[in-house]
Amino acid sequence: MLVSVQTLQRLEAGDPTVGVAVLVSALHVLGMTQRLASLVAPESDRAGISEDLSRLPERTHAASDDELDF
Repeated sequence: MLVSVQTLQRLEAGDPTVGVAVLVSALHVLGMTQRLASLVAPESDRAGISEDLSRLPERTHAASDDELDF
């Protein structure tokens, strides 16, 4: 993988500061590159989805007739 033992230990421990390239390298060495697609799929990112939903307005209003006047 061409990384230090320390970096590999951090990866194994789940340290979020380990670069994505190190993770990809580990998946390649282990023959698990097919998992990359699921790791980067937006629909599988629960934290991202939750963050997006929290940014949506709580209320919306129906368009009035005045707003549709061209």
